[in-house]
Amino acid sequence: METNAVTLSGELAAIEPLRHTPAGIPLVNFRLLHKSRQVEGGYKRQVDCEIAGVAVGEIAVGLARMRQGHLVSVEGFLNRKNRMSAQLILHVTRAQELEDTSHAKNGNE
Repeated sequence: METNAVTLSGELAAIEPLRHTPAGIPLVNFRLLHKSRQVEGGYKRQVDCEIAGVAVGEIAVGLARMRQGHLVSVEGFLNRKNRMSAQLILHVTRAQELEDTSHAKNGNE
């Protein structure tokens, strides 16, 4: 079994400055705050979670241009934070900034 795929949208709760590995590879760490309503077992439930993430290469460069509070959609995979940790971190392979439609929705409702 080799499936390990995550798609998640949310608000950038925190984003660290772009840095480079000793090999010169761009890297950025961030935290993503996700809030939604999901259906589980036929029942609606509120989902509210925050997950740590990391992006490398060109994805990191693009993500580093975004600011805290921006809405984003990311795709990637989960892995341990490091060999000695059981904590999971989202490794992003695609990131896209989303338009903030909350103002339009609030004005039209």
